[in-house]
Amino acid sequence: MVGETALQSLLLVFEGVGVVAFALSGALAAVRKRLDVVGVVLVAFLTAMAGGTLRDVLLDRSPLFWVEYEHWLWVVIAIGVGSAIVLRSRHFEPTARAIQWPDALGLGVFAASGTQIALDLGSSPLIAALMGVTTAITGGILRDVMLNDLPWVVASFQLYAVLAFGGGLLVWGIGAFGASPLVAVASSAFAISLMRVLSIAFNWSLPNWRHNDPTGVIDLPER
Repeated sequence: MVGETALQSLLLVFEGVGVVAFALSGALAAVRKRLDVVGVVLVAFLTAMAGGTLRDVLLDRSPLFWVEYEHWLWVVIAIGVGSAIVLRSRHFEPTARAIQWPDALGLGVFAASGTQIALDLGSSPLIAALMGVTTAITGGILRDVMLNDLPWVVASFQLYAVLAFGGGLLVWGIGAFGASPLVAVASSAFAISLMRVLSIAFNWSLPNWRHNDPTGVIDLPER
């Protein structure tokens, strides 16, 4: 019982960390596109909340996590408004790479927590890992669509969704070897975020068959 309570507390903390990290990445991306404060808040909200919302709908889990813990809505609004005001007033230009650092943290905690939530509801390891991927990447896809960009999550050959899926399977695998879910989630979230940070720092990516493509297809710019 104590272990279950500790796990639920960890999942709540990870959901909160993911919300803050993804809201910040969405707000930074929206500021780069010169959106007004309403647009910045909307993009921050979709980036932070869309993945968990879709996961909860697919798993028939209610209420939605941000409805049950509505204080996270105020956090997202504060991040959006604060980003719009501070970054504009100081004439600071957030770079594409700056957006990726909080995004890496959000990827790890959302993929791990989303997987464990699905496992707790009786999902198979494959379905649970896919729920982790859904939690981690849906917000980023909607962020790019809202900003009229091709979603780089699925089109830039970066190690992103692959890490989320592998990390989801890691959550299950560590638990299958006898570790507590608490250890499985925490260690997997750390591993996913660390691998994402390393892939950003060293430009690791999936094999790109579009380099030197004679058809004239232009590669996506690095994010």
